[in-house]
Amino acid sequence: MGRVGAPCSAPGSDMYKGWLFKWTNYIKGYQRRWFVLSNGLLSYYRTQAEMAHTCRGTINLATAHIDTEDTCNIVLSSGGRTYHLKASTEVERQRWVTALELAKAKAIRMMNDQSDDSADEEPTSQSDHSEIQGTLKTLASKLDDLSTCNDLIAKHGAALQRSLSELETLRVPLEGGEKNKAVNERATLFRITSNAMINACRDFLDLAESHSRRWQRVLQHEREQRTHLEETIEQLAEQHNSLERACREAPTHAVNTPNTPTTDTGVSERPRKEEASGEDEDTEYFDAMEDSPAFITVTATDPSQHRSSLSTTFDEQQTESSNGNSNDFSGKELQPHRKRRTQIPEKPNYSLNLWSIMKNCIGKELSKIPMPVNFNEPLSMLQRLMEDLEYHELLDKAARCENSLEQMCLVAAFSVSSYSTTVHRTAKPFNPLLGETYELDRLEEFGYRSLCEQVSHHPPAAAHHVMSQRGWTLWQEITIASKFRGKYLSIMPLGAIHLQFHASGNHYVWRKVTSTVHNIIVGKLWIDQSGDIDIVNHRTKETCQLKFSPYSYFSREVPRKVTGVVKDSDGQAHYILSGTWDDKMESAKIVQSSRGSSSSEGKQKTVYQTLTPKLLWKKYPLPENAENMYYFSSLALTLNEEEEGVCWTDSRLRPDQQLMEAGCWDEANVEKQRLEEKQRATRRRREAEASKNFEGYRPLWFHQRTDEMTGETIYVYKGGYWEAKERQEWSMCPDIF
Repeated sequence: MGRVGAPCSAPGSDMYKGWLFKWTNYIKGYQRRWFVLSNGLLSYYRTQAEMAHTCRGTINLATAHIDTEDTCNIVLSSGGRTYHLKASTEVERQRWVTALELAKAKAIRMMNDQSDDSADEEPTSQSDHSEIQGTLKTLASKLDDLSTCNDLIAKHGAALQRSLSELETLRVPLEGGEKNKAVNERATLFRITSNAMINACRDFLDLAESHSRRWQRVLQHEREQRTHLEETIEQLAEQHNSLERACREAPTHAVNTPNTPTTDTGVSERPRKEEASGEDEDTEYFDAMEDSPAFITVTATDPSQHRSSLSTTFDEQQTESSNGNSNDFSGKELQPHRKRRTQIPEKPNYSLNLWSIMKNCIGKELSKIPMPVNFNEPLSMLQRLMEDLEYHELLDKAARCENSLEQMCLVAAFSVSSYSTTVHRTAKPFNPLLGETYELDRLEEFGYRSLCEQVSHHPPAAAHHVMSQRGWTLWQEITIASKFRGKYLSIMPLGAIHLQFHASGNHYVWRKVTSTVHNIIVGKLWIDQSGDIDIVNHRTKETCQLKFSPYSYFSREVPRKVTGVVKDSDGQAHYILSGTWDDKMESAKIVQSSRGSSSSEGKQKTVYQTLTPKLLWKKYPLPENAENMYYFSSLALTLNEEEEGVCWTDSRLRPDQQLMEAGCWDEANVEKQRLEEKQRATRRRREAEASKNFEGYRPLWFHQRTDEMTGETIYVYKGGYWEAKERQEWSMCPDIF
């Protein structure tokens, strides 16, 4: 790059870069900087080498205003930020102007396309279909480039025509010289834009010609597939008629004889040739299919002979869960004593550039970054913890299980269900203030009471305790560690979750997986869960390991997949768990296991032979119009509902959160800053008044104890809250709002 401003690529290409002079201040004036234009973003660096690690600034052209009136100057302004740029020559300036205008038009189209994309689009489509769609998008993009170039040519052509008309009317030689210079500049700009138009036309035609033959082959293949499908359907219809005739001709006395196995649904099946011979079944094992003859004899016999009554009860409970006809107090079938609200004010359509705020926060703790409410949802982190109880009926069923392995399956399903509400919830909950509490009293409706308290601010930690009259108690202390990595945000919950069943004394402990928010800078935000959950029953030493598979564009696996194995104290597997964390979980009882062939990595895999999977948990559909209400679930919509007699430190009374839910975001931002400053002033005053043995803040409803199972020091509920609520005695509570 010998010349300042000489670009590295043509104005119509996807990336455009080169040297420009940028105004810095009145002392240094214009300084030489390396500019890169890519994906609708204009970034600059001091040197080309800085591109690998340090970006000095970025401006989004989709919302930028481009001013090119001054000779050799370009002025870009967006969101209060302005770049004054200068090129070395008028020709270089015109090249940059063309590239910037093309990039701005493309960025606006990309932004509109992203807003129109469906949130539930499946990433794993067929390769041919995805390739065709990608080609169509590329052709459409090139066509849009042609349209933009056409507009620019019309604009610059009109300017050139005006200059020529003015030139004809001139008589003074001096004035004619100035007009000749203007005409030359207009002609240069027209030539550059025309070249960009020609290049875009050539690209469009090349792409169309290169893919036309492939489209013809794909079309022919689809025609052949359709013909084959029609023939197959015709054959199936003939076979169906033959089977109907054979069924009518079969003797009626063969039904329900002692030698004929019966399925779970009570429909008898005739023995098949494969069942009598038993060939291949003894040497090769597969996951048991629903119509597999070898397994029908296992499930079809009298449950009193081959299955214990506990297993029968477990299957019945799973069937009830799948049919939605459970007779237990699950809470979804009963009419609650109080009618809860089903909607909140719709989310306002406020736009804000996330990158302008986050670019200076790379590597910092997220809880220490002052964020406007535009990136929040009107719930606190304490209330998000309460959403773990969305599917509390799973624990109610588990409390009635007498078989601990079957109970473990339901506990595992409960641990997965807590992530189902996060699939569309990319907004950040409010950081609770120190001493903030939240209560969820569903004693009359669902038989449980739940309390959360923010016990630490840095690092942010919350203690949670749930007591159910239906035979279980849950408690946890969660510390949120989060890091912004530039392109994604990692949220790592630290701390163990404890669950104890009153009747059996079974004590389960597990920890949460890592949540990752992608496309922080560019694109549509989406969230993923990844990692392992190890659930341990400390009384029986039984375990369950759940694996949350991270999303991969190149993987053929189902997105958001979760798999697991339930093992006894000796390490023998009894159940296989499978499903997705945003939809459902199933369990399948293992009837036999074998060592399979070695994989490509040299590891020998275990092959489990299982019965038909049973549904453990199914996600409830979102409420109507949820997309305009922060994608809240039915439970989340009720969390800010007014409750009589709650403590004045309760999250539902937090003013900035109330203002945000009401749609008053500007007022909410002001109130949020006031509350945070009040919290800082309170801490400074408390530390100044404390003695030398200052031990920090002490929570009101929780105290630290050493857990007997894990040996960790955690905050546990010490009692007194619900008694204080009965008396309406809150004088000991701090004034945090």
